[in-house]
Amino acid sequence: MKPPVIMPELTLDWDLCTKVLTGFIQSEVRRPGFPRVIVGISGGVDSSLAVTLAAAAMGPENVWGVSMPYKSSSPESVSHARLIADRLGIHFLEIHITPQIDAYFAAYPDADHIRRGNKMARERMTVLYDHSARLGALVLGTSNKTELLLGYGTLYGDMASALNPIGDLYKTQVRGLAAHLDVPPEIIGKAPSADLWAGQTDEGELGFTYEAVDRLLYYMVDRRYELPALIELGFDAAFVQKVFRRVQSSQYKRRPPIIAKVSARTIDRDFRYPRDWGL
Repeated sequence: MKPPVIMPELTLDWDLCTKVLTGFIQSEVRRPGFPRVIVGISGGVDSSLAVTLAAAAMGPENVWGVSMPYKSSSPESVSHARLIADRLGIHFLEIHITPQIDAYFAAYPDADHIRRGNKMARERMTVLYDHSARLGALVLGTSNKTELLLGYGTLYGDMASALNPIGDLYKTQVRGLAAHLDVPPEIIGKAPSADLWAGQTDEGELGFTYEAVDRLLYYMVDRRYELPALIELGFDAAFVQKVFRRVQSSQYKRRPPIIAKVSARTIDRDFRYPRDWGL
């Protein structure tokens, strides 16, 4: 497999990045008193990287990976999930979600693939949180920075978690760090897909490649370029507008629920701390 394509501005010191992210996991899991983590592993590069970092941070004996296929899921997704779990030596569960999904949609047979996909994503997260209670494990997130900025995820589904070690890595950076940490090349190199319906791919659904949008998002978000400056930089105007609208319209997915203010200190704006109060 060819090395992942990463623009120079997004190339990181991979060893230092690994140290920061494993330290983050150790601190944020153990500080509130949890001994282990649980991760939904889809067989894709994002969850494979997250579980690799978790195993390095917590020890494989303290990491549970859960594959949750639906009847239309690709067999490759399950086999790749098992591949990364076996390679890391973590605990592995395979829990099928077909019965509960089909039971629900029996009452709504006309539901489109968006509704069905969202329901699957949220069902998978309810399974993870049920087993997190059983195991005393925090749920580790697997959404990357590109997905979060584009709103390309299901609120309270795959976007939910107790902590997220890869949420500040663009998709191309995820691929780069995954390659550095020896995630199997067949996982890194395959077309990204949420595997919500047959033939679905992220880039096909979005209408652009991750390499192209990561470059634009870097200048739009990290460098704070205004739209005219982005176009002057050589980006297609329609592409800039499309991505900007996605980032703008999905802001509600990136913040906690907005609380109506009636007191002196409201949780989402006046009583707001990056860590738990007093811990």
